[in-house]
Amino acid sequence: MTTATNQDTLALSNLEYDLLTALQNKAEAVKAYDTYIKDAEEMSSQPCVELFRKLKADDTKTAQELRHHLQEVMQKGKM
Repeated sequence: MTTATNQDTLALSNLEYDLLTALQNKAEAVKAYDTYIKDAEEMSSQPCVELFRKLKADDTKTAQELRHHLQEVMQKGKM
């Protein structure tokens, strides 16, 4: 995120930024899966529907884990 040497001067630490960015990416993926599921349903492709539902569930779980880590890092400065 930055090349600054003093972490105290940053609004977010590099780790906070990384976790926040990863969480945002997972949240966007979870939202996109709804479209993918709908498209697969319209094509009557049950295997693809099931795959996208599984991927959505997995990414939802990962997003929750990222959120937990981000909260810990923001409160304590590290995990």
